[in-house]
Amino acid sequence: MIKRWAALALVLVLAAVACNGDDGGGDGDGGNGDGGVTQRDFRFVVVTHGQASDPFWSVAANGVEAAGEDMGVTVEYQAPDTFDMVAMSDLIDAAVASQPDGLVVSIPDADALGPSIQAAVDAGIPVISMNSGSDDFADLGVLVHVGQTEFEAGLIAGQRFKEEGVQTPICINQEVGNSALDDRCDGFFEGLGIEGEVIPVDLDDPAGTTETVAGVLQQNPDVDGILTLGPTGATPTLQALDEAGMLGDVKFATFDLSPEVLNAITDGDMLFAIDQAQYLQGYLPIVFLTKYLETGALPLGSVDRVVLTGPQIVTADTAADVLAYSEEGIR
Repeated sequence: MIKRWAALALVLVLAAVACNGDDGGGDGDGGNGDGGVTQRDFRFVVVTHGQASDPFWSVAANGVEAAGEDMGVTVEYQAPDTFDMVAMSDLIDAAVASQPDGLVVSIPDADALGPSIQAAVDAGIPVISMNSGSDDFADLGVLVHVGQTEFEAGLIAGQRFKEEGVQTPICINQEVGNSALDDRCDGFFEGLGIEGEVIPVDLDDPAGTTETVAGVLQQNPDVDGILTLGPTGATPTLQALDEAGMLGDVKFATFDLSPEVLNAITDGDMLFAIDQAQYLQGYLPIVFLTKYLETGALPLGSVDRVVLTGPQIVTADTAADVLAYSEEGIR
């Protein structure tokens, strides 16, 4: 726990430094002497598995764009239209062929994406991973990972559900096959000490998700705990619980934030949300790559080279404050 929060403190300090455009070197590093940002001749490509329809990834993309502006570098954010590892591999291959100064990737499936990522490393392109891939990045030659360790985050959720007395849990997974999300469900059931059921849904079909969850609740009225893995699962699940008259009766929590999630927590319809600060996951790799190219040094966060941005637990006590940041697109 000490290591986790020490690493997070380092992250927040670095973010503050980046936002101020000054890392202690005066105008010689972050500014051009007249209060503007020094423009650097660096181009970074960011390739993630996150679809534009997922509000989580729009916040991460906001972080990438803001870091590009603050660092005075060119950034390109790319993602496949659906959760498609072949398409994502093609995007990484194209990015490598364009010879960027640095590459940022998420790694939801190391087996599928590994050859493309290793090709970037072999080409001498510095690579940082973000969001997913905390267990795999080092084996691929990636310099550092920015995100959270997913199994442990799920474990924390399960332990909190156990304290609530949940006996029949389900885990709603909108991207089965994404190793990060699979790890969340595994950790959740481990923390509860109960073998629950994973319910696969389609993040591009919210109405279908509501129907699926409603069907599970009807078929198994003993379900007393639900964990969703993102707002695309949480919002339709809220609707299913509302339509069934079970809001507040079934213990419910989610990963990641949205205004709908935060309002539900404030209203008492959800226990909590696990926030991994995806804005920072987009922002920090751009800062790190910029400074790496200029100094040859990287913040490693911990001995395992994971710079932790989460998990951060948002409850009713803090949801109202976080809501303003979520509406701004930075949480």
